[in-house]
Amino acid sequence: MKKYKFTASRMVLLISLVLAVFYNYAFFSNVTKVYPLSWEKLPFLCSLFVLLVSAVALLLMFFCSKYTLKPVLILVLTVSSLASYFMNTYSVVIDDTMIRNVVQTNSSESMDLLNLKMVCYFFFLGVLPSTLVYKSKIHYGALKTELLSRLRGTVILMMIMLATVFGFSAYYASFFREHKELRYYINPVSWIGAAVDFSTHSLKGKAAVVRPIGTDAAIPATDTNRELVILVVGETARADRFSLNGYGRETNPRLAKEDIINFPNMFSCGTTTAVSVPCMFSIFGKKDFSDKKARGTENLLDVLTHAGVHVLWRDNNSSSKGVAARVPYEDYKSSRTNPECDVECRDEGMLSGLQNHIDQYESGDILIVLHQMGNHGPAYYKRYPKEFEQFTPACETNQLEACTTEQINNAYDNAILYTDYFLAKIIALLKQNSGAFETAMIYMSDHGESLGENGVYLHGMPYFMAPDAQKHIPAVMWFGDTFKTDKEALKSKAQLPFSQDYLFHTILGLMEVSTSIYDKSLDILNFDN
Repeated sequence: MKKYKFTASRMVLLISLVLAVFYNYAFFSNVTKVYPLSWEKLPFLCSLFVLLVSAVALLLMFFCSKYTLKPVLILVLTVSSLASYFMNTYSVVIDDTMIRNVVQTNSSESMDLLNLKMVCYFFFLGVLPSTLVYKSKIHYGALKTELLSRLRGTVILMMIMLATVFGFSAYYASFFREHKELRYYINPVSWIGAAVDFSTHSLKGKAAVVRPIGTDAAIPATDTNRELVILVVGETARADRFSLNGYGRETNPRLAKEDIINFPNMFSCGTTTAVSVPCMFSIFGKKDFSDKKARGTENLLDVLTHAGVHVLWRDNNSSSKGVAARVPYEDYKSSRTNPECDVECRDEGMLSGLQNHIDQYESGDILIVLHQMGNHGPAYYKRYPKEFEQFTPACETNQLEACTTEQINNAYDNAILYTDYFLAKIIALLKQNSGAFETAMIYMSDHGESLGENGVYLHGMPYFMAPDAQKHIPAVMWFGDTFKTDKEALKSKAQLPFSQDYLFHTILGLMEVSTSIYDKSLDILNFDN
């Protein structure tokens, strides 16, 4: 192939132009929703294009050396091709939380995202232009000449950006202040900034010692009744798809027959598993939560262990996100441990051998956490056995854009129906143990899911701009007949707005754990209504 000759600065400018034109459909489509295309706004929209090209070029200008330019450009093009695919296809945005979610995603979840369209994006926007960059001959002058050229280019780009902003200051005043969410769609600036933030926080957040909390936790000697509590951490279930919450389809036929307490106004701490799961088990509420704090501080499971509770975490998802780092943990994503596997391992398999686990303890309370695969997307059709395909036709591909809204909803609702079955089986198991224990089940999803409303799919949007579909989650409780709690009083306040902030203290209250860190006002069972 013939080699094309460029200077470093011209190569940077060319790639910046290509990125702005071919990789930023999501950005400009969202911009035109805020600033509808018209002759009046056309000059501003053109200035925005110039500003984008200049900003990307300024960012890449720092890597204009002989040994860094091509590797950096190839990395930017390949990653940007994938970012473009996800933003265009699912309307997701790339921030540090999304980067954390990607890093913590296992291989099977990654394969659920792979499809022909994604491969085409990667080839035509990633591999092909990267090959042209690799084959291009770039002329580098003497070091002094290159430094002066880079400085001159930087100054020119900054002047263009300033002139652009000041030339349309009336527009940009509102653009930067009122529409901050648009910056999350700028490719590659968004994912580069997110990667830097994630790396910085990860390096700063590596705690050498985990700070203990609740070391005074104990169960009073006067409490002679043993508790057996199963806490189910749901995955990607949204509240408005539970028929318990008024959904038109019967997605909870089995739970509806049980004496459950439903919480129709429960909201998540985050919009991804990587945030919500650590947050719901931490002592920090959503307002004070951070990944660094969570990793550097003991959580609910540690406090229960201090009190002598036998804790077990079983996982059919990617991991506990660090929550179960110091308690017994069992992975049920493999057929080696999970007997209920077909196209994938089923949540139901986590119940295998659970009675034997309960029977091994002759004394003490027991908490079992079951982390579901639930409704993890986009391959909703894989999340349930075929016999639960009640709503048809179901979307049977991970390319949601290839399915109708009805097909997507059908597949998603079938997965909710399987969760209903799974929870009913847990209740049946607990009923078998009600003679020896005070039994209870708590189910709470980690976050919700967008199913194409306003062109948005999946989850993971920054919380401030995420739709309620990604934050409004289902939550239910069930108590055995011998459990000492005022169910009627609890039902009377179940309609109140709650969040995952309440889980930490509710579990402590539920298991009658006495500790100085317990906050009664955040205990759903015991706070004064």
